[in-house]
Amino acid sequence: MRILLVEDDLLIVDGLSRALRQRGHVVDALNRGEGVLDALREPVHDLLLLDLGLPDIDGLKVLTALRKRHASLPVLVLTARDAIESRVAGLNAGADDYLTKPFSIEELEARLRALARRSGRALKGQSRIGGLLLDLDQRHAELDGRPLALTPREYGVLEVLVQAEGRVVSKPALREALCNWDDDLSSSALDVHVHRLRRKVEPGSVEIRTVRGFGYLLRETSPEAASDEARP
Repeated sequence: MRILLVEDDLLIVDGLSRALRQRGHVVDALNRGEGVLDALREPVHDLLLLDLGLPDIDGLKVLTALRKRHASLPVLVLTARDAIESRVAGLNAGADDYLTKPFSIEELEARLRALARRSGRALKGQSRIGGLLLDLDQRHAELDGRPLALTPREYGVLEVLVQAEGRVVSKPALREALCNWDDDLSSSALDVHVHRLRRKVEPGSVEIRTVRGFGYLLRETSPEAASDEARP
């Protein structure tokens, strides 16, 4: 998922961003309410993680303005306000869920994934292609019944290609899905990640095909086709 995190505490921003990225998510961050609507002008984010205690604009006002323009974007509110009235006010303003600080990263990610599933912005369950099994809820991959060791970048590439359901994914679209605003993933670096992933999945009759001038396509290959291609 690509998440927009709006939080003024830089320590929290750094900690949450690192933890979520380690779990394969892409995180963009703002530390003020001003700019949130502009950041969401293009529909590239799957979810908004919004702190109510912002220094410039109250988070409830940001949320109310957001809902007038982005009715379907899932919003998880973070708040230090433990009063029931504050929670009710956040839900009434359009929040889908909330967490009171402090919280565990495990609970946060569970709530993020639940919101994404309910909104239809994330695939659920398992997806099998050839000998490859991808568990989208557990973020776990297996090849021919054995765990497949993937780096976070490699898993991200694989998840995007699986979500494409047999369609070609362009390099710009793949980089956008994998990178936050601060990342600089070059085309050649992306090629390296795809090459390494390709070598790991091909023994399971799975091909990552390079479509020249367009991008990449994930598909199953039959053992017969693979043996034919290996012949001189």
